[in-house]
Amino acid sequence: MTANSDEALQALQREVQRLLGRCLLRLQQYERLIKAIMADYEISGPAHALEEVRAARMTATAGKTLGTIVGELLGSYVVPNEVDTPIPTSTDTSDGHISIGSRLQLSYADFARTENDLRELVLLRNNLVHHFIDQHDIGTLNGCRGGRDALIEAYTRIDQHFEELRAWAKGMHDARRALAEVVQSDAFHELVVNGIRPDGTVFWPGAGIVRALREAASELAVDGWTTVEEAASWITERHPEQQPANYGCSSWRHVVHESRSFELRYFEVGGRRVARYRGNERPANPC
Repeated sequence: MTANSDEALQALQREVQRLLGRCLLRLQQYERLIKAIMADYEISGPAHALEEVRAARMTATAGKTLGTIVGELLGSYVVPNEVDTPIPTSTDTSDGHISIGSRLQLSYADFARTENDLRELVLLRNNLVHHFIDQHDIGTLNGCRGGRDALIEAYTRIDQHFEELRAWAKGMHDARRALAEVVQSDAFHELVVNGIRPDGTVFWPGAGIVRALREAASELAVDGWTTVEEAASWITERHPEQQPANYGCSSWRHVVHESRSFELRYFEVGGRRVARYRGNERPANPC
């Protein structure tokens, strides 16, 4: 009888361990997905650095607890539709920034239910991780049976939350896919990479040719000054797509002057008048 009881207890303990592991794995899947949503639902930053901004958000979110993430999710991504919460979506980079955002708007009743359900999920997670063996004596047959039943119920609840979260993520994914069509367009590429707006005007602080001039200066400057002619040759060799005509300019000197990002001076060198430039410490006028 004792041997049979021991075998039955060990079998139940293994079953409890399996069920507990299943719950924890599903919780990890849930946490991974909810952190991805919180990192992606809204992004704002310089047009040319959105990927870096997103990576930083992912890093900042990765170390947060489920309770913290749920607290941030409610009222930011998940909001009651009775509350006027602006969605920061703009691809107008007149100020050098792009803002993209989305919201999941629920009725006030559904928001209250979701808030309560998510708080209960956090409590369930904490109990499983920290207090399960305090609540269920897995050294006894009755304790194992109670723990087994509790874990089966817990998994059902966790899985329901996961499926709901996956539906939220799908909605966000569909919105991002629509946005990707815009991002992949030639007009968007010109805007982000070269700073050329759809109307043909140039946002000089974000212009690709200005970045190329700065890069050339870092390689060629002598006593802080770079010869415009040498910089033009250097850029043409390494970045042939960056040409003054693309920015409505007639020459490289015209670019240096028009961008207002550099100081331009003329020096007498061997009887020749040579144009040189250096970084302008004064803020550039984007207009």
